[in-house]
Amino acid sequence: MRMLINVPETVVADALRGMAAAHPELIVDVENRVVVRRDAPVAGKVALVSGGGSGHEPLHAGFVGPGMLSAACPGEVFTSPVPDQMVRAAAAVDSGAGVLFVVKNYTGDVLNFEMAAELAEDEGLQVTQVLVNDDVAVTDSLFTAGRRGTGATLFVEKIAGAAADEGAPLERVAAVARRVNEASRSFGVALGAVTTPAKGSPTFDLPPGELELGIGIHGEPGRERRPMMTSREIADFAVDAVLDDLRPTGPVIVLVNGMGATPLLELYGFNAEVQRVLSERGVVAARTLVGNYVTSLDMAGCSVTLCQVDEELLRLWDAPVETSALRWGR
Repeated sequence: MRMLINVPETVVADALRGMAAAHPELIVDVENRVVVRRDAPVAGKVALVSGGGSGHEPLHAGFVGPGMLSAACPGEVFTSPVPDQMVRAAAAVDSGAGVLFVVKNYTGDVLNFEMAAELAEDEGLQVTQVLVNDDVAVTDSLFTAGRRGTGATLFVEKIAGAAADEGAPLERVAAVARRVNEASRSFGVALGAVTTPAKGSPTFDLPPGELELGIGIHGEPGRERRPMMTSREIADFAVDAVLDDLRPTGPVIVLVNGMGATPLLELYGFNAEVQRVLSERGVVAARTLVGNYVTSLDMAGCSVTLCQVDEELLRLWDAPVETSALRWGR
């Protein structure tokens, strides 16, 4: 394996130890797999907790901090965290104003977060859950019943996190999170397969000269395979797929997201094509974010996420944020 690791069994723990050393503003519990902002709990503030399998960094631990998440629970690679992690995280950040669980729509995540919510409520915590299911590529996949949760997770965590920082009550923060999810759609493309540390080889076969349209963030199959396409052709296909489903009537926030192994040079070039398609379709891009935010280890490829916004959602998007992976306005 050509991986910068020691052994597959310790890859998540090693990464968490490194994160702790790099970010003293976070409390990183390596043994229990919980990452918490150091100033938590914040009095009177709704706490946001999310999590999922490792391998999608900076999601979710990279989004812990003022303006976004209060805590994150990293599971093993491509494996849901367990309920004990989520309950521990919720208890660490709850100020008495309630806790919002942000859950990507994968079967393991959904079941474990539901169990964690029940356990947390038994301990006297008020918990509400929001499901993210923005991927338009397929209706059901290997890991899901219904649409997969992908790039819109960043939009939900950022915008709902801003609402929580403003002091909104739990019901309001959850309502904002659901609005963002309902206003968001994503589509991903793989140019190369993903390799997990445990397997040490590609998890699916993608022959040279082909790409997969509609891939999932764990390497789940998409809509179809085609011979390699240009950036322009991929943008036409991906953005049209999103717009045909979202049908926006107002401005959008754009996320052009790398899957882990695609250089920024290519992502910015792809963004130029995404912006071209939006302009041709009469859609205004109010804000654009380009980079690796919801990844799939070493997969080559990208995804496009659009979120239709009004003045309130755009204001919350622009609100200050200070995390290890996303920061502005502070």
